[in-house]
Amino acid sequence: MEEWQEIPGGVTAPRGYRAAGIAAGLKPSGAKDLALIVSDVETIAAGVFTTSQVRAACVDYCRQILQAKASARAILCNAGQANAVTGEAGWEDTEESARLVAEALNFPLETVLLASTGVIGQRINMDAMREGIPNVVAALSETGGDEASEAIVTTDLVTKSIAIEAGFGDRTVRIGGIAKGSGMIHPNMATLLAFITCDAMVSSHLWQDMLSRAVDRSFNQITVDGDTSTNDTVIALANGQSRTPAIVHDGPEAQKLEAMLTRVCQHLAKAIARDGEGATCLLEVRVSGAANNEDARKIARTVAGSSLVKSAIFGRDPNWGRIAAAAGRAGVRFDQENLQIELGAFHLMETGQPLAFDRSAASAYLKQKAEGAYLQDDTVLISISIGNGSGEGVAWGCDLSYDYVRINAEYTT
Repeated sequence: MEEWQEIPGGVTAPRGYRAAGIAAGLKPSGAKDLALIVSDVETIAAGVFTTSQVRAACVDYCRQILQAKASARAILCNAGQANAVTGEAGWEDTEESARLVAEALNFPLETVLLASTGVIGQRINMDAMREGIPNVVAALSETGGDEASEAIVTTDLVTKSIAIEAGFGDRTVRIGGIAKGSGMIHPNMATLLAFITCDAMVSSHLWQDMLSRAVDRSFNQITVDGDTSTNDTVIALANGQSRTPAIVHDGPEAQKLEAMLTRVCQHLAKAIARDGEGATCLLEVRVSGAANNEDARKIARTVAGSSLVKSAIFGRDPNWGRIAAAAGRAGVRFDQENLQIELGAFHLMETGQPLAFDRSAASAYLKQKAEGAYLQDDTVLISISIGNGSGEGVAWGCDLSYDYVRINAEYTT
């Protein structure tokens, strides 16, 4: 039995946080497009960002802030323009946005973090931003987590939000999170955007280490299309308002908090993979028997990201050969005579040899999962064993449909 339980509220479920999401005119559609998350007190802040050499101004801005001082009080996110590859003018837009938020909240400038999403190469619509920031500040609410989750999406079909709580002594700790992402999703990092709030008190180095490991086990284990965004950002805040004892050393309390953080990140990561552009089902690849966990994760990522595997899943084709081929090219050494593959309850390969199986029933299994999309019964499970090692890993992806091409062919037109 898990030690925590899911609760409503998203990023405003933890104590001491407010949030808002409004339509500021940044999106041509008129939908919500400006989100703000604020802590009542200064927080310990951690971040993980894109590894791309082509980055949005907000990524470099947040890195500079967090390297100077691992703390923050506010996160502003705009949707509509990525403000990536926009040169000095884009950097000036980022700085002005931060300054306007700091002035509206009466916060120090260095406590404001920023994120952007939208079309690469487009600067932020600063006229809309200047008018929108006072309005989003005025809309801040202790129940504004849902509105914030709506305001950060672009091609997403659904919002992604979660909050959980667990007992720490005679008090409880809560962690909430929201995310957006549907395309340009691939490990290294694969999040697009995720914002996490927590009301525990934890040292800055522990919080950063926890977040980095949680990202490795979640957002860096999902793939939709093999592309990584210029704007990928995960920011996690911890404000201490639970009034639980500070966590400053590794131990049971730290491990419990990290498990909660990982649970939140994995929920959001799977929600992103499930909502992959044009996807009809979630793909979960579990690998065991590897020499170590990283080898297992590498194979899982490779299989989940294979265009041929993803296409076969969309075609409801239980093509185990594509799974075996993807596992074999992952860059991990193993004896193919130890290879075992299962699709749901169907055993497709054992000791490196194909097994007889009911192909029609296996195809029906894939069809059933596609028809269960967004009903929490849409997960196609692929299980792979490569030997007798202790290494285990899991990755998540989705099928590759005709609609993926249509969505991305029309994205800027």
